[in-house]
Amino acid sequence: CLRQAALIHVDGIFADDVRTASGTLAHRNVHELRNPLPRSEVGTRTVTGVPVWSDRLGLYGICDAIEMSAGLVLPVEHKIGPYVAGGPADIQAAAQALCLGEMLGIDVPAACIFSHADRRRHHVEVTATLKARIDELATAVRAVLETSQLPEAVHDRRCRRCSLRHDCLPSLALATAAVPSPFTVSGAGDLGD
Repeated sequence: CLRQAALIHVDGIFADDVRTASGTLAHRNVHELRNPLPRSEVGTRTVTGVPVWSDRLGLYGICDAIEMSAGLVLPVEHKIGPYVAGGPADIQAAAQALCLGEMLGIDVPAACIFSHADRRRHHVEVTATLKARIDELATAVRAVLETSQLPEAVHDRRCRRCSLRHDCLPSLALATAAVPSPFTVSGAGDLGD
């Protein structure tokens, strides 16, 4: 959500809720290796909490975990909720793979999402379509961060689960957008009469 990105990174607004607090605890456990990480195969080395970036995309972030074995590198993103194929987690994990690939000068063709809700790993192939979507989103987010204009609220099903919905006020923003301005003239009549 571009509005959420602007609220967080331009206006400095962030609010915790049950889901964000649960996510923080789950990520802390991963980064501090408090719980054994599910591994894809024996002989895999895992590093956690790794900063990654892409100069080309203008992105930066932290990989929850990176598994390395026999010349292969696989970012593993941890999510507390259920996995949704093709959802935002796929974009995030694939963007981490692109960042790692650029940083290391290698091809990182896939990523993995571990869902704590279903205790399973979900493989994400970094396809040309996914790369194009990441390029598109990175460009849109950069544009939002370079302006002082808060993007319009979308007010869709994502808003129900957003910790910033009380700061964003998507239903109010849409309601006021539907009200005509008292300073506009309605009708196509001639103002000279």
